Amino acid sequence: MMRDSWNKILKFLEKGLNPGLYKVWIKPLKAEVSSNTIKLYAPNDFVAAWVRDRLMDNIREAGEQVLGTSPKVEIGVRKSVEKPAVKAKAAPVVARPVQASMGLPMMSSAVVNTRFPRWRFSFDDFVIGESNRLACAASRSLCDNSLPGDQLFLSSAPGLGKTHLLHSIGKNLCASSNKKHISIACLTAEEFANRMVLALKAGEISRFKSEFRDNVDCLLLEDIHFFQGKQKMQDEILETLKSLQLRGSKVVMTSSFLPRELEKVDQQLVSRFSSGLLALISTPDFETRKRIVESKASRLGTSVPDSISELLADRITTDVRQLESCLQNLVLKARLLNRDVSQELAWQVLENYSIARAAPSYDSIVDHICRSYELTPDQLRSKSRKRQIVLARNTAFFLARKHTELSLKDIGTRLGRRHSTVIKGITNVEREISLQTPLGRQLQDTIDRLTP
Repeated sequence: MMRDSWNKILKFLEKGLNPGLYKVWIKPLKAEVSSNTIKLYAPNDFVAAWVRDRLMDNIREAGEQVLGTSPKVEIGVRKSVEKPAVKAKAAPVVARPVQASMGLPMMSSAVVNTRFPRWRFSFDDFVIGESNRLACAASRSLCDNSLPGDQLFLSSAPGLGKTHLLHSIGKNLCASSNKKHISIACLTAEEFANRMVLALKAGEISRFKSEFRDNVDCLLLEDIHFFQGKQKMQDEILETLKSLQLRGSKVVMTSSFLPRELEKVDQQLVSRFSSGLLALISTPDFETRKRIVESKASRLGTSVPDSISELLADRITTDVRQLESCLQNLVLKARLLNRDVSQELAWQVLENYSIARAAPSYDSIVDHICRSYELTPDQLRSKSRKRQIVLARNTAFFLARKHTELSLKDIGTRLGRRHSTVIKGITNVEREISLQTPLGRQLQDTIDRLTP
């Protein structure tokens, strides 16, 4: 009975969390569930601390959905771990995703082959415009081996299609490979770093290195700006990239920043990041946004009038992910209410999103942040390290980077901070939002309410 409860809680968590986050941190947990308590057991102290700091609210919310009451959630370390039998040779990464001993989680996000597709996007549903034409063409060329070299670096503001292209590459390579099992590692830089730390703690760093350097045909690595200031991680990823290049493996990396904009990154690694094709994705124009709405509607099994697609494309201008989310909520609301998709309904849904005809100015961003956090512009620019002011300042960094043409240096100068602080602040905001933490949801709400 209680085991069934935990399985149901796991289903809620799997639906609500990023796939990589779920596989790295939730799947290794064991649980004992009673009517009002969830006792969790992690494979080691590192996993226990990470879950305790970042995911307890998510687990509690999922538990409340299943148990009908908000449970007490506790987490400790599993006292004994059954060690797997020693193998003469490590299994290929992809035929069966490697399950490390001593409780080390499997390679996260998507380590797949043609039998176990887990790709969320494909080239078929990627809408091409002038803003992303080069990035899409380069991604396709990497798949059919017509791109000079085997490395691609995709850069854009959040929500403009980097992850879509990354998954499209993985899906295409799986479908077109003439190998029986093609090994593709698809994960974020943070997941790579976390797996490395777990391997070190478990005394399996050699296995970790072999897993990525010797067994991967294609590495798809997101958000590489996470490596800033982390020298050991930089050393490891640099050696990994060198090994993959020597093996002729393909590498695709994404970041919200260009390699030259990164701070506290070894110059050898910056050079390595820049050694392949750099493709930027900019904000889509109106016609592209309109076609994105129409394409998403088709995937949802419906169609929308031109007046609706034009309204959404006109009002949500800088974030494709937000544009698609708005349409999805509109269609779902219409179905739940048994109504047609109408202008009236569209306006109601748009109230929850950033409805801007033009990109907001820097001054309007500062005004919005000061209203949202109940601060003055002087407090925002002050040297204060109070949590509320730091959050406000980081959100201002994020919005200024997303909506204005200001450089990172200019943003920092206007808010009395260094270029490196701006990057760190933006990275922290992106991280909280991607992890869907309570703070991340608060930040997303502040960002969505911005109007010029």
